[in-house]
Amino acid sequence: MPHTNGQTMKQNLYSVYGEEKGSRILKAINDLVERYNEEPQPKAWVDEKDIMLITYGDSIRKDGERPLHTLKGFLNKYVGETINSVHILPFYPYTSDDGFSVQDYLEVNPELGGWEEIHALADDYDLMFDAVINHISRKSEWFRKYLSGDPAYQDYFVESDPSLDHSSIVRPRALPLLTEVEHTEGTKHVWTTFSEDQIDLNYESETLFLEVLEILAQYVRHGARYLRLDAIGFLWKRLNTTSIHLDETHRIVQVMREVLEEIFPGTIIITETNVPHKDNISYFGDGTNEAHMVYQFPLPPLTLNAFLSGNAKHLSAWADSLEATSDHTSFFNFLASHDGVGLRPVEGILEEEEVQKMADRAKQNGGYVSYKNNGDGTKSPYELNINYFSALKNEEEQDTKNVDRFLAAQTILLSVKGVPGIYIHSLLGSENDHKGVEATGRNRSINREKLDIDRLEKDLNMEGSLRAGIFDESMKRVAKRKEEKAFHPNAEQDVLFLDERLFAIIRTNREAEEKLAAIINVSDEPVRVSAENLKQEMGEGGLTDVLSGTGYASDLETLSLDPYQSLWLKEG
Repeated sequence: MPHTNGQTMKQNLYSVYGEEKGSRILKAINDLVERYNEEPQPKAWVDEKDIMLITYGDSIRKDGERPLHTLKGFLNKYVGETINSVHILPFYPYTSDDGFSVQDYLEVNPELGGWEEIHALADDYDLMFDAVINHISRKSEWFRKYLSGDPAYQDYFVESDPSLDHSSIVRPRALPLLTEVEHTEGTKHVWTTFSEDQIDLNYESETLFLEVLEILAQYVRHGARYLRLDAIGFLWKRLNTTSIHLDETHRIVQVMREVLEEIFPGTIIITETNVPHKDNISYFGDGTNEAHMVYQFPLPPLTLNAFLSGNAKHLSAWADSLEATSDHTSFFNFLASHDGVGLRPVEGILEEEEVQKMADRAKQNGGYVSYKNNGDGTKSPYELNINYFSALKNEEEQDTKNVDRFLAAQTILLSVKGVPGIYIHSLLGSENDHKGVEATGRNRSINREKLDIDRLEKDLNMEGSLRAGIFDESMKRVAKRKEEKAFHPNAEQDVLFLDERLFAIIRTNREAEEKLAAIINVSDEPVRVSAENLKQEMGEGGLTDVLSGTGYASDLETLSLDPYQSLWLKEG
């Protein structure tokens, strides 16, 4: 196999594992590729029609029915082809963290369904699977065999002496780094970045690394177009370093990409690294050799800040600073997710007092704030745990205004460069689920509600309901977005600085010779601005708002936007 015998893979393996070990791994990789050699059909790169829905396998339930089957029925009936991709959050057997403490990577949680339901979804939608490969459940077979002394598993986990200095290690949680376990040889301490039930895997083990590569190949064979590498930044551990974003981690991701491109060309790797922007985009590698997409983590807090302050200056300045991506890399954009709104990505963008204001507003609106250890005995806000609609909501205002504000935020998500991911509770107009928090004791459960299909359908079919208002208008905007080539994930993006209350960008698809101006009022005030700068960018002809159908004459002198109004302007 010429691709996998290439110098790049050899260089990466030798750099991480040394020549002897690296040579063995390279040979085993070639054997793996040979086993999966099925004359693969390359998949096309993404375009403006690619929209991702993010959901748990059981976010929608029906008594007596497998949730994955219920999900497919709901999508087929209400979403159809308007949204073409679905990220099913971890659907494997698990013991904690709503799926992110996996017991068996290659089984479907029987409470959700089986592989037949996954395959049925893959027949209608492009799927994203989670590769939760930084850690595994302490009740997994791998860890049980480690504890029992099985020699095949003794190097699968990272042991460390608690008397050593671990202070340089970056921590995403205010929890101990090492967990004491009883091994057949006596007490040992293993590395647990996230919790005592999530035991970190040891990628220094060639057997472990090869087993993970096999799992990734299995996922794509089961129908995954996208693979989300969860918490991938923490993959490689080394004392006296931060143990995040190490060179070894980047090289291992590059090997994963090369192996998958050989077996299943067109598979898209997305890295999930909730960290400052510079570190996040480092996973693009050179634009051809590492992640195809990275999560755009600054977007949720910056959009939230814009609407809470009525000022888009930070959001606009950040968008203006974004580097161009390569032709086959892009951003994965989102506002809400199964996790909360991460705050680390706005370090260096927002002042501490601005972050604190968002934290205070989240608490005021019924949410929670999670904290991280700073290594010096202090803690700082790490994540806002709140439903995104609830985070933006003003209890003193009518639902119509709150819906307008929320839809304006969603329109920013649909407008910016990259592929948009819409969380199911945003699409369905959900609010804070305090009962879920009470039931689990976990802050993140506030945005992980399980919806009864009968009640959900009743709400969606009820004229004037909050759910119907958000769902219907969201679907209309998604459908209109898909028709605009200017929203191709790789189309150029230029920020227009018209007024601090407006977020305004020009999207340009040079290949298709199409251009569109997206302008969103993030304030509760009507805004009037000169149209001069807009006309310089868009030309002297008339403009039409794609969203409303309103036409604007060529002699337009001023542009007016109502509070929270969105415009998608194009020639014609």
